[in-house]
Amino acid sequence: MITGTTLRQPTIEWQVAGHCNYDCSYCIQKRATRVGEPSVEAVEGFLGFFERLPRPFEVKITGGEPFAFRAFMDRVVPGLVTRTPHPLSVLTNLSAPLAVLLRYAALTRARARVVSASLHLESVDAASFAEKAAAFRDALGPAARLVVNSVLVPGRLEAVLEARDVLHRFGLRLFPQLMKVGPGLAAYPGSDAAALAELLGDAPGPEAANLAPSYRGRMCWTGVDYFVLLQDGDAWSCRTARRHRDGYLGNVLSGTFRLADAPKPCAWDICPCTVPANRGMIEGLP
Repeated sequence: MITGTTLRQPTIEWQVAGHCNYDCSYCIQKRATRVGEPSVEAVEGFLGFFERLPRPFEVKITGGEPFAFRAFMDRVVPGLVTRTPHPLSVLTNLSAPLAVLLRYAALTRARARVVSASLHLESVDAASFAEKAAAFRDALGPAARLVVNSVLVPGRLEAVLEARDVLHRFGLRLFPQLMKVGPGLAAYPGSDAAALAELLGDAPGPEAANLAPSYRGRMCWTGVDYFVLLQDGDAWSCRTARRHRDGYLGNVLSGTFRLADAPKPCAWDICPCTVPANRGMIEGLP
């Protein structure tokens, strides 16, 4: 975990493609947006952009589902490894065949940092997921770590508790995420209170759970040392800023992209992703 005012880890969250091979009922992304993928020419444009960056950024690749985009393993990962110096992370539902995941591990061995493996109990059972996740973890490079995240869907928390115990048997830790609905959080019934307390623990920080807190008023370095990059090349300072159509940094494919010059106080009431907090972008966190 990196927090505080000095240990910032420059990071780009790149939504490499919109398409996802799952259709989770609780997905924060609307179904209409979970489509599309960049052309071969656009992929080359992205790789050229990453080559030209004047300093290293951790490139955290998201989607959609990155491994469902054929060019991800054919062009994106090999290109990032051979043509750029950037550390690589990925958010995946782990649905790709184990052989494909092991190839990713082999290609990125010297670069891999974080694999965020999303456990979707609507689509997989915990035991088979944990077995695959453990095999993938064991193949990753020495600087990498694998974290299993799962959305806490109201009324379904007993299944998550059972899955947590299965993960523990494979040496895997569950990273729980409160469910997001529109611009805020889902409401949990009183019957979920005990399970929520057991899953979340006592006042967890962003390294232990995603509570989608508010950092309003805190100095924030998103837009300077962190940004969100979409499959069409548009870049935004953070996810919430994009939702409010604020914090636009230009388009990396058209050459209009520019980072912000300085941090500024957070203007929003929700930070839906823990990456900025865990990469040191929010000042004053413990």
